Amino acid sequence: MTAIHPTAVIAPGAEIDENARIGPYCVVGEHVKIARGANIMAHVNLDGRTTIGPDCTIFPFASIGTQTQDLKFKGGVTYVEIGEGTTLREYVTVNSGTNEGDVTRVGKRCHIMAYSHVAHQCIVGDEVIISNAGTLAGHVIVEDCAVIGGLCGIHQFVRIGRMAIIGGCSKATQDIAPFMMADGNPASIHGLNIIGLQRRNVPEETRRILKEAHRIIFRQNLTVQQALEAIKKQLPACPELDHLASFISSSERGIAR
Repeated sequence: MTAIHPTAVIAPGAEIDENARIGPYCVVGEHVKIARGANIMAHVNLDGRTTIGPDCTIFPFASIGTQTQDLKFKGGVTYVEIGEGTTLREYVTVNSGTNEGDVTRVGKRCHIMAYSHVAHQCIVGDEVIISNAGTLAGHVIVEDCAVIGGLCGIHQFVRIGRMAIIGGCSKATQDIAPFMMADGNPASIHGLNIIGLQRRNVPEETRRILKEAHRIIFRQNLTVQQALEAIKKQLPACPELDHLASFISSSERGIAR
């Protein structure tokens, strides 16, 4: 039987799995869906067409699925999706999309710490960590296993690559390449995220290839195109190197260097 505290306000039409928990003084809108095992603690606001995945935990005073802050919003049906096993800490905000059918999505097993903000049409991958007061502007893409430090500001339309890490208080105005460490205002690349790669059990040979790729792309004063050609000619192929090259070649804002 669903454990819903008697002080919670649940709109007719909300779909709540019988194994979910809803704490005191929560407000759940009529189009919200909450899956099995989700734990919605006290004073949480869930609004809009929001789906909370299985085994999520949402801490007090988070506000998820509310209308976008984008001034271009003119109405329409928009969505928020929170993936399985994700934790949203105190005062986290996740806004819905701007235009009809738009989705803001946070993936599986993410850890979004207190006061962080995920704006309209952001796509956050799996196992992402955003530290306290990290802020994603609209249309930001964060790939799997990236780490964003506390008080970081990520500019709209910026992409954060897989297993990249950004130091606290940084400002990212261009794409942050996968597997790299970035820091500063504006953020620039300071090296390969060796510790992160080790923790994710990336093989030593792959780490060696990526370290050499970092040297070519970020330390040899080459143009981006020259660097891409150089790593293709000089380094053995591997999936991680292919992803790095594809990410860089598809960048619209340019990569931070």
